Amino acid sequence: MDLIDSKYIGLVSAKLSKFKKVKVNLYNFRCPICGDSKKHRNKTRGYLYGIKTNTNFKCHNCGASMSFSNFLKEVDPFLQKQYAMEKFKEGFAGGRNFVVEEPELKFETPKFKPKLDLPKASENQIAKQYLEKRKLDPTKFYYTDKFKEWSNSHKHTFDDLTYDEPRIIIPLFYKNTLIGFQGRSLGPSKVKYITVMINDEAPKIYGLDNIRGDAPVFVTEGPFDSTLLLNSIAMCGADGDVGKWGVSTPVWVYDNEPRSKEITSRISDTIDRGDSVVIWPTSIKEKDINDMLLAGHDVQSIVESNIYKGLEANLKFTTWKRI
Repeated sequence: MDLIDSKYIGLVSAKLSKFKKVKVNLYNFRCPICGDSKKHRNKTRGYLYGIKTNTNFKCHNCGASMSFSNFLKEVDPFLQKQYAMEKFKEGFAGGRNFVVEEPELKFETPKFKPKLDLPKASENQIAKQYLEKRKLDPTKFYYTDKFKEWSNSHKHTFDDLTYDEPRIIIPLFYKNTLIGFQGRSLGPSKVKYITVMINDEAPKIYGLDNIRGDAPVFVTEGPFDSTLLLNSIAMCGADGDVGKWGVSTPVWVYDNEPRSKEITSRISDTIDRGDSVVIWPTSIKEKDINDMLLAGHDVQSIVESNIYKGLEANLKFTTWKRI
């Protein structure tokens, strides 16, 4: 089972009833082919399992057996086309137990994202070390040694440039257009994050151009955390209405701070409006996703295993905030 397979298992999991990770390279759920047991709704006899670099599906109720690619075609044909394209780009030729169809290639006029006139954070030693120490990908971000001056070149924001400073730049794109950015301080600063919106009407959200809006989308509080989860975005001071920006099934992931009135209030509001939310297990002591990763946790699995909604969310929330 390779990284592409793991990625698409995460994406299709929202469509698989009673989905859970049993162990490394083994996932269990109710079979979507036969519907599984009609008498026992908690029976889960569908499995995705890894054999070397391949992934296969098997149901112990109806006996269905197929490659992961064919399984995706049955469950989500649109997702399967994306999967096939990604496999094709990686040069995967398929095998006896695993078939990847060569995708239909459509050639369109290229659309280019505007490039920031800055070096990548990976090209600056200080920024690179800061991000890699936190197990973050420095190629996703940029660097400027004069944040105020550079910000003003895009939108006049600062009148006083006396105390300028270096910052990591977190770009905000929407429909292939740079709409704003966040500057993260590298040293002691009164304000760790400064957000500048070039277009004040645009969504103050990180990652919108990189998600499937029709699949469950994890919504984190900060951009750094969002890069550690599949199909995720981050709210950079925006309000809670992500539906108007094409996100139909949000899963809210707040920091693990049960004593924070602000966070408990947000979680309560999320549950009340009927959205799904992650309630952290009491065994997790770290405050945010990045800290959990640094502590050695499998954050993707923890998040996917602790999504709640409605009454169940309220019960879990009540227990969590008593910690």
